[in-house]
Amino acid sequence: MMNTQAVVHIRKGEARSLKAGGMWIYDNEIERIEGEFENGDILRVEDFDGYPLGCGFINTRSKLTVRMLSRKKDTVIDDAFIEMRVRNAWEYRRQTVDTSSCRLIFGEADGFPGLTVDRFGQILVAQVLSLGMELRKQQLFALLLQTLHADGAQIDAIYERNDVKLRQKEGMEQGTGFVTLDGLRTDLDGHVTIRENGILYDVDYIHGQKTGFFLDQKYNRRAAAQLAQGKHVLDCFTHTGSFALNAAKGGAEHVTAVDVSESAIEMARANAARNGLE
Repeated sequence: MMNTQAVVHIRKGEARSLKAGGMWIYDNEIERIEGEFENGDILRVEDFDGYPLGCGFINTRSKLTVRMLSRKKDTVIDDAFIEMRVRNAWEYRRQTVDTSSCRLIFGEADGFPGLTVDRFGQILVAQVLSLGMELRKQQLFALLLQTLHADGAQIDAIYERNDVKLRQKEGMEQGTGFVTLDGLRTDLDGHVTIRENGILYDVDYIHGQKTGFFLDQKYNRRAAAQLAQGKHVLDCFTHTGSFALNAAKGGAEHVTAVDVSESAIEMARANAARNGLE
């Protein structure tokens, strides 16, 4: 995990979004790269005048060439640093949300560019969209398990949903499957039941969209329920029926849920029945 000695130099007047707090550097913002490196390595980043801007993963095969890990000059990205980031992400969730089902790692927001990890009860579902994270994912998964187990959270399996075309822009193949680590199962059917905002859902984390369920929309669904009383509600692109069910539970007079996918409609109907909201 150690940083290389190579340095990315930014063109004069470029990387405005980075300097405003962003986390990405595009290929056309780079003046030159000094030193030896391999794609996926961690390089230092400097402005045109040598001013230090931090460090990040590099991938010259992607137009999004550098994904920042730290904005501090002397940060060393080692095992202790990654463990700290994992613990910070978990502690933040423990303090702010119901951790039985939640987004544990939310990419750049948690300092893990291109990585999403969702928790559905005893299942973790991961999506890796950057080469830097791909090369280090086994270490990250092991640290996640260690952190959650130490806090009494049981995890039975980790499933990867890397069936995303964006991976090809990073020079990576698409694929899905259970992660093989000691103590984890690889023989599950891909379904798990969760409760969110008091509503039960069957989550299909193998065939469902993205990681199987849009956990990042939890509070938007709650807000929709608060607006729905006495209303006629249309939920387009319903997927699991989540917004429709929140609206129904919130007292809507009538709810129509629409989706182009027959399997999504079947899932939404099953979730409605599961909650007595047929």
